[in-house]
Amino acid sequence: MKRIYLILMFAVTTLTTATAQVSIDDVTTVEEKPTFATDMKRQDVDASYFSEATYRAERAAIRNERNTIDFSANLHGSLTAYSKSWQAAGDNTVTVLANINFTHTYKRGKFTLTNIATAKLGYNNMKTQLDNGDSRGIWFKNVDEILISTAPQFDMVKNWTYGANLKFRTQFAPGYSARGDKQNGKPRVSNFMTPGYLDASLGFTYILPSEKFPLKVTLAPAALSATYRHDQATSNNYGVDPGLTSKYEGGLSVQLDFDRSWGKDGWLRYRTTAYSFYGWITDIWAQKKFVATEDAPKYEHVVPTIRWENTIDIKATKYISTQIYFQLYYNKAEWRQLQVSSMLSVGLTYTFKNK
Repeated sequence: MKRIYLILMFAVTTLTTATAQVSIDDVTTVEEKPTFATDMKRQDVDASYFSEATYRAERAAIRNERNTIDFSANLHGSLTAYSKSWQAAGDNTVTVLANINFTHTYKRGKFTLTNIATAKLGYNNMKTQLDNGDSRGIWFKNVDEILISTAPQFDMVKNWTYGANLKFRTQFAPGYSARGDKQNGKPRVSNFMTPGYLDASLGFTYILPSEKFPLKVTLAPAALSATYRHDQATSNNYGVDPGLTSKYEGGLSVQLDFDRSWGKDGWLRYRTTAYSFYGWITDIWAQKKFVATEDAPKYEHVVPTIRWENTIDIKATKYISTQIYFQLYYNKAEWRQLQVSSMLSVGLTYTFKNK
């Protein structure tokens, strides 16, 4: 037992002595940044990716894809002159005709907007015998028309669209039924906005899927036809009741359009438009009630209006062309007979297309 106590005392004494001999010294360290060696060269990179030149080019490409422009201008004329010693009978004549045609089509997705503007003006000069006995050359207007139209359309199903069509038509200058009427003091038959026509319609358009026969058929079950007569001094009232300046009719309309070119450079082009309006709702927005008399009978408006235009362009060179124009027009409110006009002209031409 005494041995066990002696062993325990020896172990405790030994551990105490070993513990007293352990000591910790203060250590001070210096912080150093590590350095790395590399063979790569440093290059500053701009995080901006916008390029104004690229942006403009992309926008121009989008505009060109969405917009189609077709512009043509023609100046045709002829001159015939005879000397006083010329044995055969003949009069000096001058003929000038100017045409401008502009078509703009904008397409984005299922929406299409077609804008058309045309202008025609033609004069000729020929010696005319007046009522007072004078004989002199007189300028006489034989072609005069302004046409502006716009047609917003939306794709419906294959080859079918629905939308509206708005057309306005009038002329530039006063017109007379015969050469010398103005000098002889006779009344004019037409003037600016006399007549003036406004056609508005809502309906459907079918586009024939054929490049060889590009036909469009527009059926408008809801249509409006307006006639304006602002110059009360004209001899023709164009179906507008006496004392009034306008007439509005409601009904339906049908229009056929065809436009095709032949040849690599489009040396031959044929365009035709046939339009018909049938009205059954008369005197819309009438300014006053018109009372029919024996001298001014009431006109029955339920008669279709027909207008058929045909244009053939033949390009001999880039700047010289021949144009053949034919029009058939029937409007019983204006004239109870069928009206026909035809014209053949040769002259300068300029054409621009962006596609």
